[in-house]
Amino acid sequence: MRQMIYKRFERFWHWSQSLLMLAMLITGFEIHGTFSWLGFEQALQWHEVGAVALIILWVFAIFWHFTTGEWKQYIPTTEQLVAVIRYYSKDIFFGKPHPYKATPDRKHNPLQRFSYLGFKLLLAPVIWLTGLMLLAYPFGLQVLSLPTLSALHLLSAFLILIFFIVHVYMTTTGATPLSHMKTMITGYEEQQDQAGEEIAQPAKKTV
Repeated sequence: MRQMIYKRFERFWHWSQSLLMLAMLITGFEIHGTFSWLGFEQALQWHEVGAVALIILWVFAIFWHFTTGEWKQYIPTTEQLVAVIRYYSKDIFFGKPHPYKATPDRKHNPLQRFSYLGFKLLLAPVIWLTGLMLLAYPFGLQVLSLPTLSALHLLSAFLILIFFIVHVYMTTTGATPLSHMKTMITGYEEQQDQAGEEIAQPAKKTV
């Protein structure tokens, strides 16, 4: 069965955010001196441009989530959490079907909900606040020392890089290595039964 899961704006927002975050990680690590490519001044300029673009995108995304009710997709739940953890830690290696079936009303499995919510409530605020304070530092807004701000900003960047790598890896664990990525491009997901087994249906209530 073919079903639309991700709407057009969700796909635009997802891929635009991914590209901007990747660009900011690359320029950010060059600013820190991890490698040399664009040069410090140009890397800093592109890092700031990317930050402004990402802030604008997030404002639109937050507005869209609240006006469409899609923010409910991130409410954490323990329903099927154990089954999903068991799937990724064991069942996936034996070719068993995923215990969670995504629907337009329940797009994220419980593990995704916890990880995405953690990203939005912990990692994102830290990197944005420290980044904005670094920008304001030369203008006299010096809440924390420069080394402390730099360390917190760099630490949050490394954690986001880890989140990014894990996220990309998880996209390869679908029915085929590219099936999840195809879903995020087209919006449609192919629901498949395996070996005549019925995929568990989630309850309609979120929490």
